[in-house]
Amino acid sequence: MLSLLGGRRRFDDLSEREILALAISSEEDDARIYADYAARLDADYPASATVFRGMAEEEDRHRSRLLDLFVRRFGPHVPLIRREHVAGYYARRPTWLVDQLGIERIRAEAERMEEDAARFYELAAKRTSDADTRKLLGDLAQQERGHQATADHLADANLGSAARTAEADTARRKLILTWVQPGLAGLMDGSVSTLAPIFATAFATQNSHTTLLVGLAAAIGAGISMGFTEAAHDDGVISGRGSPLKRGLASGVMTAVGGLGHALPYLIGDFWTATAIAALVVVVELWAIAWIQNRFMETPMMRAIVQVVVGGALVFAAGVLIGGA
Repeated sequence: MLSLLGGRRRFDDLSEREILALAISSEEDDARIYADYAARLDADYPASATVFRGMAEEEDRHRSRLLDLFVRRFGPHVPLIRREHVAGYYARRPTWLVDQLGIERIRAEAERMEEDAARFYELAAKRTSDADTRKLLGDLAQQERGHQATADHLADANLGSAARTAEADTARRKLILTWVQPGLAGLMDGSVSTLAPIFATAFATQNSHTTLLVGLAAAIGAGISMGFTEAAHDDGVISGRGSPLKRGLASGVMTAVGGLGHALPYLIGDFWTATAIAALVVVVELWAIAWIQNRFMETPMMRAIVQVVVGGALVFAAGVLIGGA
């Protein structure tokens, strides 16, 4: 049976001693996770970091109480049993992975952690027939449910309206600097810079297949170039623009998307049908860029239209004129 479970024990096969040892190790891990979140958030979200430090201290107090109970019942030696040793036991996501997804994702993960732990203890309490163990596990479930109330209390004490507003502004700024700004630059480059070569090829050859090949080469090549350029020219440490890998990914992918948008219609064999659809896609792309500039970069809509739509139209016209010459 152990081989079928990858060497892990089934929860139903654990003794009361092992269940309590598992609870102790789980509380230790959760305290470390909260402390890690606090350390990661300290620079940009100091109020939330204070909340997570308080939650880490609360988990550590619960661990201490569990350890005292274990010593009274089973003696000083606590067997080593962790989450990964038990089949079907809830897992914790790596903190570095959750951290990459932003402050709201971290808060949601903390709520999930508390819910997972409470559900585990409730199910464990229902399984046991021993009165003392049932009471112990029931108490643990109530404590885990109470952790959310503790978190709410800490949040109320440390996250006033000013702190919440400041953290929301910081999160928005990081989103714009890390994802929106490089992605927008890539979309603009991919949508506008590839217009001339794609439509010059289209009107010079009037061949959908040839135009498609040129469009794919231009879009993918531009995406690779923009991605590497964005990632290499700024490591984000001084500028505060975030991970170069994220920025390079956003810029490279959106550059390729911008170019592919008006290249893929040439999968259609009929040249004029493909060209009409490609021209319509160009209009949609340029208006989308103008909207993003207005929505996230706070650029006035008329200025965005002049910068993007008029400029894109000129590049489009240049491509048509060169190809038709």
